[in-house]
Amino acid sequence: MDEKGLGKVLQRARQDAGLTQQQLCLKANLSFSTLTKIERGAIKAPSIFTVQAIATALGSSLDALVGNAPAAKRELLKTKSGASFIYFDVNGCLVHFYQRAFAKIAVDTGQPVDAVEQYYLKHNDEVCQGMMSMTDFNEGLAKQLGVDSVAWQDYYMTVTEPIEDMHELLAWASKHYRIGLLTNIMPGYLSTMRRNGLIPDLQYDVVIDSSVVGLIKPDPKIYKLAAEKAGVPDDEILLVDDTPSNLAIANKLGWHIISFDDARPLESAEIIRDALEPAV
Repeated sequence: MDEKGLGKVLQRARQDAGLTQQQLCLKANLSFSTLTKIERGAIKAPSIFTVQAIATALGSSLDALVGNAPAAKRELLKTKSGASFIYFDVNGCLVHFYQRAFAKIAVDTGQPVDAVEQYYLKHNDEVCQGMMSMTDFNEGLAKQLGVDSVAWQDYYMTVTEPIEDMHELLAWASKHYRIGLLTNIMPGYLSTMRRNGLIPDLQYDVVIDSSVVGLIKPDPKIYKLAAEKAGVPDDEILLVDDTPSNLAIANKLGWHIISFDDARPLESAEIIRDALEPAV
């Protein structure tokens, strides 16, 4: 596919999603000039990471969006419990959670940790649903702490660490099951995390990014959307998550569930691998 063809594909996908160029730029963390140049074919070879960021912002995969890469051959299986599609949460399951950022910001600003955490907890859901921009979140946090500026995303990306045992597990699972990400997360984070190696850069069958779909767990609507995208019955979906309320809703809907313990990542990964052993 040449650059003009790719630009038209991306433009059509954006329009089908009902997004303006400005809205897509915000969700994909791209500059307006970059997106417009890509859509009109002025950029001959846009970065694979840029195209991936656009795909993620549109709730699609790279291959599904551009349609020019063959799908990897997999021996698709079912677990002993009957699951064929595995959804993974991100924070607390694939990466060590964001709390470390609270302490770092507190040290750098000279403010108490609880002031940072209270602001975060008050506004996190709004940002993850796309109802509050990262700019507004950062400006509000800076005002709360009495400093000129704070970039929460920079602190998050700096202190967040991959859970290596889970990365290895996902790489294995992707060869035998259809897999997806189902996560409450801020705009543009998934593409950056994949690019930085914080989460596995795999060919996910479905990505449900809360900031793109405008829904967060444990709202039953996001599970309904995830089930539709997975294309399998509820009793063939398994959710790996570290939050009890998120797991409870999935369980009520008939999904299989496994709780991940961020404090015991190796033990949790072993439990998940055992659960993913295929049916004989």
